[in-house]
Order: sequence, then structure tokens, then C-alpha cells
Amino acid sequence: MLVYLKFFKYFKYFIRKFLLANIFMILSIIFNVISLVMIMPFMDLLFNKNEQVVENNVEFSLLNLKEYITSKISFLVSAYPITDLLLYLCILIIITFVLKNIFSFFQTYFMSSVEQGIVQKIQLELYSHIHDLPISFFVNEKKGNLISRIINDVKIINDSLVAVINSAFRDPPQIITYSIMLFVFNWKLSLFIFALSPILGFVLSKIGDNLKKKSISTQEHISEVTSLLDETLAAMRIVKAFNMEKYEVNRFHKATDNYYGAMIGLIRRRALASPVTEIIGIVFITMILYFIGIQIVSGDGYMSPGAFVLYLGLIFQLMTPLKFFGQVFNSIKEGIAASERVFSILKIEPSIKNKENPVVIDKFKESIKFDKVNFSYDGKTDVLSNIDFEIKPGELIALVGASGAGKSTLIDLIPRFYDPTAGEVTLDGLNLKEIDLTSLRNLIGIVSQETILFNDTIKNNIAYGDKKYSEKEIIEAARAAYAHIFIEELENGYETIIGDRGLKLSGGQRQRIAIARAILKNPPILILDEATSALDSESEKWVQKALYRLMEGRTSIVIAHRLSTIKQADNILVIDKGVIQESGKHSELFAMDGVYKKLHDLQFK
Repeated sequence: MLVYLKFFKYFKYFIRKFLLANIFMILSIIFNVISLVMIMPFMDLLFNKNEQVVENNVEFSLLNLKEYITSKISFLVSAYPITDLLLYLCILIIITFVLKNIFSFFQTYFMSSVEQGIVQKIQLELYSHIHDLPISFFVNEKKGNLISRIINDVKIINDSLVAVINSAFRDPPQIITYSIMLFVFNWKLSLFIFALSPILGFVLSKIGDNLKKKSISTQEHISEVTSLLDETLAAMRIVKAFNMEKYEVNRFHKATDNYYGAMIGLIRRRALASPVTEIIGIVFITMILYFIGIQIVSGDGYMSPGAFVLYLGLIFQLMTPLKFFGQVFNSIKEGIAASERVFSILKIEPSIKNKENPVVIDKFKESIKFDKVNFSYDGKTDVLSNIDFEIKPGELIALVGASGAGKSTLIDLIPRFYDPTAGEVTLDGLNLKEIDLTSLRNLIGIVSQETILFNDTIKNNIAYGDKKYSEKEIIEAARAAYAHIFIEELENGYETIIGDRGLKLSGGQRQRIAIARAILKNPPILILDEATSALDSESEKWVQKALYRLMEGRTSIVIAHRLSTIKQADNILVIDKGVIQESGKHSELFAMDGVYKKLHDLQFK
């Protein structure tokens, strides 16, 4: 139960609606009790219609509450014409039931805002927290698993939490009220009933323990299904190109089979709680009927017809909150299982974050310097070793080397996607850890080999969430990226929806949209990660022109796939196995007859 205390902080946003919901819940309970109590005079009116009852002066007290209520109702029934009493009772029954249902509706009306509001708050916090986590977290975590936790697990937590809250405010008042009334009418029989109730609690607790295990298994399986869907839909071109449709369908079939089996088991065990409760309950009621019958036949415990029906009605009414109160423990078990999955994410501390009182910067003035930098992903094997170099404002720095040499890892240290495991990276003499992350990344524009676009309009992709840019500025950025002409030729121009990941555009067009986005941001530092490597010659020509336009007047760090594009670089770093093997201008490196010369000869052979 302690895990639920972590979620009560969300209720502060909904206190007013929560209180209103519970006020209407209490009113609904009150009128439900009133409607039930009215059964007694109605039954007595029908079955004792010929009896005349003289009002007894029974004084009110808890000890003789039964006699007091019975005498008052019996006298009321016999004191007025039966036809009038029937009319009045029927009208009152209608009024009480109408009011009960009106109050029940308003309870749901206000509680729905609380329920959905809590879901939104938890999802927003979880989603925001995920955005604070470093790139390394997403390398090791499946996207489908994260989606499942944000949507499915949070929904289960909410359902469980609401069940607990509703049960805490709704069921105990009903149980207490009905129990008091049962003890008033027959304390011996009522004591016997409650003595047997631990049996019900024990059975439900065992079902609840099993439900928790099944719930964890089910959530893991739905995460697998979500991950598989995400991977397959993103790679649909490859699936079709390799005729792997049947293979993927079989994978999905296997994953859904596992989920199906787990879900069936969960539903069956969840459904078991209700009939078990009801069977035990009907056994109790049958025993009660037997004992009441024995008492009435022997003359030891006479009840009027109304009192008898009311007693049975109270027992049936008591079974409902008892059943819900029992089922809530099963819901708690499921909620705890989902909470553990959500909190396993929320408790992860971001490894890349601002220190206290970071330095806010708005310009790049002097240099970016790598000083004896080492880096390891796993803390054991170094991917980069003893990296030393400096970048001055306005310089073009190129990184070359074989795939896996460590080029992308090196440039990921500049926007602090990772921190060095040894040494330091500084900007204008400040360790990057001292600088405010937002201000640091505002100085950097990135155009990568994998173009990331969104299923939105071209205009919104270029502006990417920043409302400060005018349409004129967006068009100018597109012109500078040599994208304006092909955009204008599209049916809806800048308002064209480009599809998931921009798949309605060609590779070269997507890349020029990404370059336009970088131009619009107008950063002083530019990082280009093999931005033309996946393009055909025609597309590469246009993209390369756009890149030259983008690099004008900026400090540029380029990972070069084609060495012909970086001959004019101010400094070329040759990376091999995480180490800078050579550095210098193109002519200097070519004359060394070393690693760079071999790469050049291989490419132009």
C-alpha cells in the first residue's frame, strides 16, 4: 500500500472535484439506505392490514432501537387508511430512488474528471522524465516497452487507485451502516455472519496474490507486442523488399499468443473473485434464512414481515460493498505490479543534467577544446582514448575514419549527449558540465545521416515547434537549403503533410528540409554527421550546395564519408579505434603517406 502514497500528490490538483464526488457518493448511500428502510412499512402494510396497533411509548436508545423503529413504523402503518399509505409510500419510493440515482450520476460526473486528470498527470510526468534521461537510456530500452508503460501501466495504476479511493469512501460507510442495522434487528445472527467473514477475506487474498503475478506477466507481454509493432511498421520497406511478410506475421502471431495466454489467465482469475464472493455469500444467506426460520417457528425471535424482508434486504445490500471491498485488494495487487514498472523509470536519475547554478551562455567566442578525453559506454572498454584537439570559431573540422572508429561518439560529447569518463571538454574555457544544457544546445545545430522528420506539415518541420519564426523566415530558410522549389511544386506547398518520418519525400528532399531547419535555428556551431552518405549523386549535389550555404560563417564539425568534400577543411582528424592517429590539412595528411592517404587511395581507386 505504501506505493500508493507516491500517487496522492496528484490529488491536490483535483481536491474540489474529489470532495464533491464523495459528497454525492455519501448522499447516494443515504438515499439508498432510506429506500431500503421503506420496504419495512410497505410489507407490514400489505401483510398486517387488518391489525390495529396502539402506539407504545417506547423511549429512544441504542439498546432498544429495533423496538423503537418497529413500534413507530407499525403505528404509522395502522393509523392511516391503507390506500393513502400505499400512495404515499409509492411516491416516496420513487423520490428516494430518483434522488439516489441523481446523486450517483453526479458522483460519477465529478469523479471522472479526477480519474482522467490523474492519468494525464502521471503520463505527463513520466513522459517529461523520459525526456530528461540521457541518450544512453534509449539505446538500451525498447520504445514499445516505454509506450506500454506510459499508456497501459498508467491506466492500470489509475484504475487501481480510483478503486481504492472509491472503496475507501463508499464501502466502509455502507458496511458500517448496514452492519449496525443488522445487529439492531438480530445481534446473535449478525455476530455469526461476521465471524465467518475472515474465510472470504482469506480466499480473496489468495486470488489477489495470483493476480499480481499474472498482471506483471501480462504487461511484459503487451510491451513485447508494442515493441514488435513499432519495429515492423518502421521497417516496412525492408520487410517487403526481403519478402518477410509471413515471417513478421508469424513473429506477431507468437507475441500475441503469449499476450493472449497471459491475458486470458488474468481475466479468468480476476473473474474468479466475483463468483467466489457470491457463492460464499449465498451460503451465508442460506444459513441465515435457516436460522431465522427456526427462530420464527420456535417463537424465539419473532419478526414482522417488514422487519424480516428488511433484514434480508440489508444482508443482500451488505454483500455488494463487501464484494467490492474484497475485490479492491485484487485491484491493489494489479496496481502495485504496474506501479513497480512505472517507478522503475521514474526513479532513474538523469546522468546528464545541469549542476546547481549552471552558467548560461549565448555566444561561442574562443574555442572548443578536448583535453585528454576518454569515453566508455560500459565503464570497462574505452571507445575513445586520449582525445586532444581544439576548434576555433569559424573553423571547419573534419573527422574521417572507418565505421566504428568512434567519430559519432566523439561529436556526441559536444552537445553533452554523453559525458567523458576521463578528461574534459570545454567551451570558451568552461567545462561543458558547468554550462546550462539548454543554452549549450541552443548554440549547436545538427544535421545527421538519419534525417528525423515528423508526420506534420513541411512548415512545422522546418520551424519544429518554435512559434517565433514568421512564414517569411521559414521560406527564406528553405530557399537557402535549396528546398523552396520542390516544396512549391507540391500540391499544398508548405502545408503538405509529409507522412511518418517524412516518407512522402525523397531522401534528398528530407535532408534539405533538415538543413532548412538548421539554417532557421541559425546556430554558431554546426555538426554534420555524414549528411550526404545515403544520397544519390543528383540529390547529393543539391544537399552539398545547401550544406556549403549552411556552413558559411559558422564553426563546423563534419564527419566525412566522401573525402572529396572536406579538402578545404582547416583541420582533418583521422580517427582509428578511438584514437586520433593523424591530424592536419588535406595536403599535409596526403604527404604523410599514412592512414589518411590509404583511405583516400581506396576511395578514389
